[in-house]
Amino acid sequence: MSAVLLDITQLNAGYGDMPVLRDVSMNIRAAEIVAMVGSNGAGKTTMLRALSRLIPSRGHISFNGQSLAGATADEVFAMGLVQVPEGRQLFDHMSVEENLQMGAYKRRDQTGVKEDLNRVYRLFPALAERPHQLAGSLSGGEQQMCAMARALMARPRLMMVDEMSLGLAPVVVDLLLETMTQIRSQGVTVLLVEQDVHAALSVADRAYVMETGNIVREGTAKELKNDPEVQRAYLGETA
Repeated sequence: MSAVLLDITQLNAGYGDMPVLRDVSMNIRAAEIVAMVGSNGAGKTTMLRALSRLIPSRGHISFNGQSLAGATADEVFAMGLVQVPEGRQLFDHMSVEENLQMGAYKRRDQTGVKEDLNRVYRLFPALAERPHQLAGSLSGGEQQMCAMARALMARPRLMMVDEMSLGLAPVVVDLLLETMTQIRSQGVTVLLVEQDVHAALSVADRAYVMETGNIVREGTAKELKNDPEVQRAYLGETA
């Protein structure tokens, strides 16, 4: 069994006086795809913002055996904990390749950067066909590919993907999920945060279900697919 890469114990976070996460505990092992699923407003994005150190939190977070207490967003990014934000957040007036280079802005290994650029183009052939196109003129699916490729240019140990499927056609989502398994096979651990529970469970090894800032279910993807409560609440099925 792989070593624990991310360990979270009794994490609390929110905005001002409004608590969102309440004593959340979970872990992710190296080389896993772990899904965190739940409805809009459940606290999933707040969790990612706390892990990325974009908002303050209480509780314990360790990444690759190192505590993140007091770490800044730049420091956790440099450690290899990299987020693909909801809504892509590309630089619309920059080209595809310029956006990808932004993912490597802290790197000084130019040979490695060039190798990784070729690697992400192999993963996302649609981007390889239009490296000089403005990112803002891409389709929604291509923009998501660009956002994921940009994150990979940072050489993440853990890539956290927030609402990958949002606004995309099912055929595009399927393509991105297939690419995600290739990314994992190349040694990148993935945390997939999704409202589309069916899509997330189709690719994940394990999953956590979040409701109102709490983890209410956890298990293998197969276990949660067969859980009557998950089927009723999220998969539109009746046991």
